Amino acid sequence: QEFEQSRIIKFTPLDACRLELMRFRTRYSGQDLPFSVKAAVVVQGAYIELQAFINMSSSAQILTRLPSAKYCENVMIRFPVPTQWIKALWTMNLQRQKSLKAKMNRRACLGALHEVESDPVIQVSVGTAKYESAYRAVVWKIDRLPDKNSSLDHPHSLSYKLELGSDQEIPSDWYPFATVQFVVHDTCASGTEVKSLGIESDLQPQKHVVQKAFYNCQVEIEKKWIRLDGEDPDKAGNCLMQ
Repeated sequence: QEFEQSRIIKFTPLDACRLELMRFRTRYSGQDLPFSVKAAVVVQGAYIELQAFINMSSSAQILTRLPSAKYCENVMIRFPVPTQWIKALWTMNLQRQKSLKAKMNRRACLGALHEVESDPVIQVSVGTAKYESAYRAVVWKIDRLPDKNSSLDHPHSLSYKLELGSDQEIPSDWYPFATVQFVVHDTCASGTEVKSLGIESDLQPQKHVVQKAFYNCQVEIEKKWIRLDGEDPDKAGNCLMQ
């Protein structure tokens, strides 16, 4: 009732807690996203390889050359893993294993002369990646895009390989989607802005206002089959238990 009269939203936030005050739908303005993600699962016999590529958009490459450049931060891409493959992950010790990039960074920080762990199953060109059971997915984390140590038009990639057993097939009803999440500061994707903010105990509340956009997108993962010599995928379902 007070909002209907004054058009002012009043609320009392909890101490040291993050809260969501309002959520509403907005139309997509048609602007290009800062980067694109393409992913594919390649099946060749008992071997499965996930391939993912990140490419910065042409508009993002132009904007990053400006003095007030905007960067994507806290980038997290999750690639789901079917339940049938969990056994293969445990067999290959992928639960504890980090990506090639993470192992290289770790060796550089600790100053070790050699790495005693086995070769990594997951390899990324930027950031770190590993399997996280909480998401049931391979999670690729990147602190910032574009990467300051590489050129703007340089694509980034992730790949990991699995060898499935005879009892670990690809689910026929599996239509995987990769979840892409990132944050862009000083951006308002919906076009809604806070015009004024008042706090009883602060004379300059504007210095506490931070504007940033949280993006949450889904990208379809393409499935590809590479037929081996003598393999007929149409007759694969006629095999009997021996």
